[in-house]
Amino acid sequence: MRQQEPFLNYWSLPGTLVRQGESLEDAAYRIMAEKIKVNNLYLEQLYTFGGPQRDPRESLDSYGVRYLSVSYFALVRFEEAELIADRVAGIAWYPIKQVPQLAFDHNEILAYGHRRLKNKLEYSPVAFDVLPETFTLNDLYQLYTTVLGENFSDYSNFRARLLKLGFLCDTGIKVSRGAGRPASLYKFDAEAFAPLKDKPLVFI
Repeated sequence: MRQQEPFLNYWSLPGTLVRQGESLEDAAYRIMAEKIKVNNLYLEQLYTFGGPQRDPRESLDSYGVRYLSVSYFALVRFEEAELIADRVAGIAWYPIKQVPQLAFDHNEILAYGHRRLKNKLEYSPVAFDVLPETFTLNDLYQLYTTVLGENFSDYSNFRARLLKLGFLCDTGIKVSRGAGRPASLYKFDAEAFAPLKDKPLVFI
């Protein structure tokens, strides 16, 4: 929650100015560390947003200053992530479908990041950076449906496609959850995936 103009009392994405001698990536990690406690964090540069008039302060500056935002997206395991509430600003999680009107062009940034994540799930093993070391196929399916929507694929086809790719390793361990039959725990086999890394793949 912004505590100053412009966009006083609007929600915004977390951001920071880059310090002297600091890389963009280090600045992104720093601001995340100030807002969230988490052990496993996947961070990737998204895009540079620099359209004219994206910040109202530009029109007030007589020197023609422009405000650029180099955006990153991060993936965390929600149940392991703890927001850091401080005395300066409110901070909150929002489901993607319930995000309000944000400050600046942050709704555009968020939408762009969501599209990028959808695309990455289709061709890369990024999902395994978020899942625990061992997981059920239903855990994996739930992650995909959370990002891609409920109708992206039925579970049977999803399961068959992922197992056919050959880099999910059955640990031989089963886990019981609820009234259903025990489910097998799998691991992502990085060595089995390595020869496929530079080949065009469709995960879903």
